[in-house]
Amino acid sequence: MDRAADFLAYLKVERRLSPHTVEAYRSDLEQFRHFLGETFQVPDFPEAEYRHVRQWVAQLLSEGVSPRSVRRKLSALKTFYRFLEREKAILHNPMDKITAPKMSRRLPSFVTESQMEQLLQAGEEDCTSFEEIRDAMIMESFYALGLRLSELIGLRCRDVDTGRLQVRVLGKGGKVRLLPFAPAFGERLQAYMAAREAAFDSARPDAFLFVTDKGSPLYPMLVYRLVRRWLEPAAVARKSPHVLRHTFATHLLDEGADLNAIKELLGHANLSATQVYTHTSVAKLKEVYHQAHPRE
Repeated sequence: MDRAADFLAYLKVERRLSPHTVEAYRSDLEQFRHFLGETFQVPDFPEAEYRHVRQWVAQLLSEGVSPRSVRRKLSALKTFYRFLEREKAILHNPMDKITAPKMSRRLPSFVTESQMEQLLQAGEEDCTSFEEIRDAMIMESFYALGLRLSELIGLRCRDVDTGRLQVRVLGKGGKVRLLPFAPAFGERLQAYMAAREAAFDSARPDAFLFVTDKGSPLYPMLVYRLVRRWLEPAAVARKSPHVLRHTFATHLLDEGADLNAIKELLGHANLSATQVYTHTSVAKLKEVYHQAHPRE
């Protein structure tokens, strides 16, 4: 019996994780299974021991794999072995004594407010083709709604309610949240949907909101290339859809939004995941200090 296949099916069907996340789990498990066979001649996951996992971690670190990546791989293994415990497929969990390697906290990259405004204005000028209109709308949607890549790709026409100024988003674990948006964004969204309908003579409620220039569903690499191209002028180390999500959260916090409200908008399961953005307010605090302190 292929326990890994059962686990991946569980992630996909019951936990409703994105295909990208399920593929990451599959890759990590396959890498560990290969290590068990090559290094210790251990036939499969149930026979793995604590020492095998420790040796794998040591090898990964010696090969230059970052502590962050190692922690992610260990998280995948812990989730998998908890699944095997529930299925009564193992007697002892080799992950019980495993501690993840320490890592320095990496602060999220984000685009400044002025830069973001310039990038959007420059990209929205002279948009005539469907592809140009779509690209501008994708960029603005990331910034206006703080979406994950999988959430944006999964949006359907029926999820948009321009009357109530909100969009329905299916997030991690199948959790649904309603995100508000500004009237000006709603107008541009309506214009995009009209261009989409004109281009493909179709706007069924269950159709994907964002599609390729052939009318097919978007795929992650297309969006990555688009975001990298738009963010090229920006002074950020990383240029990815997640940087725009970081930018959304950072700008809300800098403008005084409550951290718990930002947590709900981002769809975070707990507040600790949102607190990483508090560093970005340091610049704002300095500005307030210099403006308000009587000895300045």
